[in-house]
Amino acid sequence: MRTQVAIIGGGPAGLLLGQLLHRQGIDTILLEKRSKAHVLSRIRAGLLERGTCDLLHEAGVGARLAAEGFRHQGVNVSWGEEMFRIDLAGLTGHAVTVYGQTEVTQDLYDAREATDAPSFFEVDEVTIHDADTDAPRVTFTHDDAPQEIACDFVAGCDGFHGVSRPTIPDDVRRDYEKVYPFGWLGILSETPPVEEELIYASGPHGFALCSMRNEGLSRYYVQCDASESPDAWSDDAFWAELRRRLPPAQADALVTGPSIEKSIAPLRSYVCEPMRWGRLFLCGDAAHIVPPTGAKGLNTAAGDVHYLAEGVTAHYRGDDGPLDAYSERALARVWKNERFSWWFTSLMHLFPHHSDFERNMQRAEVALLRESEAAQRAMAENYVGLPL
Repeated sequence: MRTQVAIIGGGPAGLLLGQLLHRQGIDTILLEKRSKAHVLSRIRAGLLERGTCDLLHEAGVGARLAAEGFRHQGVNVSWGEEMFRIDLAGLTGHAVTVYGQTEVTQDLYDAREATDAPSFFEVDEVTIHDADTDAPRVTFTHDDAPQEIACDFVAGCDGFHGVSRPTIPDDVRRDYEKVYPFGWLGILSETPPVEEELIYASGPHGFALCSMRNEGLSRYYVQCDASESPDAWSDDAFWAELRRRLPPAQADALVTGPSIEKSIAPLRSYVCEPMRWGRLFLCGDAAHIVPPTGAKGLNTAAGDVHYLAEGVTAHYRGDDGPLDAYSERALARVWKNERFSWWFTSLMHLFPHHSDFERNMQRAEVALLRESEAAQRAMAENYVGLPL
């Protein structure tokens, strides 16, 4: 087989890249290790920055987003019994949109299938060859048969555990990582959200997040030990723990019900440099991980996709400048999003090693955020998304 761009990874990053390139007349073949049903079953964040929404519209998949997404003009922060609102729209002129990542992925799959662009699911033994030459290849097996793709470029959108990043030699690649001493226990429930906008809560018992997918589907999280099992938490235990981490008014208003999904996610910050080796380009979780505080994962990946699609398109028009600058441009934005996610995580969570002094520093910084318009504006600018 022959294509212009081989995309490894059938999550939203790979799908968005394929759709943007398709609209520029550039051919792609997409490889996914799992089944399509498995990819669509993943429960992920549902908060989209303005730039991500713009990209989805540019890719021609924004109709359902516009019709069903919930625009949030603000976000709530609480410390103990006090809660205050950050006016995102008033401070920046922009909002964020709540629209589940599963819905984004479904829209992108529908668009790809409408183009008849080749996609292979449940592939195995994916290997990238000759990425440091002008003629890269990707080999894999599908239905027990060996396959090979000759291509101009390889886009590694296959996540933290994929094959793309390890293809970059150890003496070229540099890894930066911070592992946090806690995780998030999250549940999905068919209950109305406790508040119209998200609540990021902290207090003596740790962090909690109140989010939603729609008017009748809520997503809630509480900080927990990363080594715990979700099976150790009954629904009643979760709701009780969430209540004691919320301000009294929100705790009293919380509507509970059976969980339809429950999981624990560890938290880490990670960056790989560079994001390019020869004709192999890394996108999304293959190159970087952020803690979920502030919902920068998918949005950071969308920034990568924007820069790579722009670079590949320019290449086929005779200009290699944007493609040569891909890693530098993407990393500049990645590190800014890493900083924001690290800052917000450090501010809102209870760390086991924190002294009383450090906990009071957190309290003082939350007070500054509550009282200072300048501090709120800095947070709001990062929260709605830095310009692409």
